[in-house]
Amino acid sequence: MNNLPSKDVGALENLLLSGAALSIIGLLIVLPLGVVLKEAFAGGLKLWLESVGDPDARSAIKLTLAVTAVVVPLNVVFGVAAAWALSKFRFKGRSLLLSLVDLPFAVSPVIAGLIFILLFGRHGWMGTWLTDHHIRIVFAVPGIILATLFVTFPFVARELIPLMTEQGSEEEQAALSLGATGWQTFLKVTLPNIKWGLLYGIILCNARAMGEFGAVSVVSGHIRGETNTLPLQVEVLYNEYSFTASFACASLLAGLAIVTLILKTFVELKSGRDAA
Repeated sequence: MNNLPSKDVGALENLLLSGAALSIIGLLIVLPLGVVLKEAFAGGLKLWLESVGDPDARSAIKLTLAVTAVVVPLNVVFGVAAAWALSKFRFKGRSLLLSLVDLPFAVSPVIAGLIFILLFGRHGWMGTWLTDHHIRIVFAVPGIILATLFVTFPFVARELIPLMTEQGSEEEQAALSLGATGWQTFLKVTLPNIKWGLLYGIILCNARAMGEFGAVSVVSGHIRGETNTLPLQVEVLYNEYSFTASFACASLLAGLAIVTLILKTFVELKSGRDAA
């Protein structure tokens, strides 16, 4: 190799690195995905349809979609507001707020679920008051929403904060000086500038909300047909040795991952073209 020109050495190194990267991707991503799809359709399309059409599976799918429909819009509102505050203004407590945004990345989802149990469980800090007022948080849908909201709320904010910081506030200040209201400034100036970053954050938030397992598993109570989301349903079926049904439900999550990857790639290409 020492006798090869430096250009050929560089090309060989790039080839080896590319081959290693593709091998790792194939081993850790493509192969497991292929196994899931193979096992899901091992009994044929009819059995797959029966598995995902089972009442418990349908309930899990509906609950997953309902939780996502609540969590994602709330994260959009929080993410835009947090990114606006942290990127456009300097104030006391800014570093603390930024750390709180990153907190779910540092805390295990299982620990987050246990925190909600300690707060809202029957023997938790607020348990007596909630029981007296006939309010159920844990082992019910509200607890699932809270747990999912906690683990997903950094995604939109974290995509927007560096983008809005880089853009600065000159355009907003110019719009305000010309007589635009705050909402007009946001809709006409800020939103068009962050649309691709916002969409990227929404895609990631949506995928994590649908696929969340750890925190939801702790607070759900695993009540079949009531508090089992789709990832929990996959676990229940697998533990009951219903492997085909388990992989059939898992294939829906795998399909979500593929769609997320396609949308993510599209947004990256589109945002790159607009930037160019």
